Amino acid sequence: MVKPRVVIADTDISYILSLQRKFIEACFEKIDLEVISDQNYYEKLFGLLEKDEVQCGSPQKADVLIVSEELYDASIHRHDIGTVFVMTEQDGGGRSGNSDVISIFKYTNVENIFNLITGRCPGLIDGSGAVHKTTKVLLVCSASGGVGKTTVALGISACLNAESKRVLYLNAERLQSFQTVLFNSSPITSPDLYARLVDATENVYSEIKHFIRSEGFYYIPPFKAALMSLEIPYSVYGDIVVSTKWTQEYDYIIVDTDTVFDEEKIRLFDIADKVIIVTKQSKMSAYATKMLIANINEANSDKYMYVCNDFMENETNYLISPDVINNFTVSYYIEHMPYHEQLAVSDLAREKDLQQVAFLLL
Repeated sequence: MVKPRVVIADTDISYILSLQRKFIEACFEKIDLEVISDQNYYEKLFGLLEKDEVQCGSPQKADVLIVSEELYDASIHRHDIGTVFVMTEQDGGGRSGNSDVISIFKYTNVENIFNLITGRCPGLIDGSGAVHKTTKVLLVCSASGGVGKTTVALGISACLNAESKRVLYLNAERLQSFQTVLFNSSPITSPDLYARLVDATENVYSEIKHFIRSEGFYYIPPFKAALMSLEIPYSVYGDIVVSTKWTQEYDYIIVDTDTVFDEEKIRLFDIADKVIIVTKQSKMSAYATKMLIANINEANSDKYMYVCNDFMENETNYLISPDVINNFTVSYYIEHMPYHEQLAVSDLAREKDLQQVAFLLL
């Protein structure tokens, strides 16, 4: 039996890999999936070269073409293509004037995009083989202070919540200050809870869940003092994460850590399903990140994502400078956000760069 041919074409490799993973996960061995990230190859394959050039490419047949707005050309319909999905960067998808072309907002979550595509192609793509999703732990860290790590962590939390994901944010710093961006910045005051956290059990989530608050996403409120002052070991954060993940009450647990690198931090790295290392383009930040990575096993595996925050195009980018030979590659750049200190967490959910980073994590 001939499998349906599904072609995904986009020059944004990070984006295309996320969509590819979803199709492989849900439709493994049920479709003939082809992924194209090279624009020249795509244009040659479908004969979309400029008119003054010789057109290449033999007639193509595909049941589904998922293509970025940048690569889409109306002449693609000369080929035998069932349905074309055009990924746009402007929200407001829907059918275009051509009944065989459907626009989809590129940065909605992967699950929604997949469901829309399979829903528009009933019987053609069977996604029934999708595996049940379990809680994912996303660890956000940095090698030096001042890179906007907490802004990124809160922004990811807000963006995932905007995609109808149940998110728990945990600030895992020894001395917390994230509460300054919340509407309710009051700390946990219960002396009984602090006493129980000193010697946390494997059921620690049941002790703390009654204190959890929500500002769109859920979060554990700040402690009233530093861990050392409360005589609570740093290991409590790992215990909370493990206990919370076991309940499967959340789609994502976002763990926002401090810059200290020690055995307990390594434990959090091991617990996490994905580690997002935030840096800046400055020479000091690039060098600090390089040193951190040199001390992490498999730091260049798929488990690790490197994000440059507060990027300014007119300033020197030491992340790609020969002055600092780095041992990592940045996956995404978040442009400078003016007045970011005045932004509420609800504002962060509308920041396009943060939306795109969250999308890559879905």
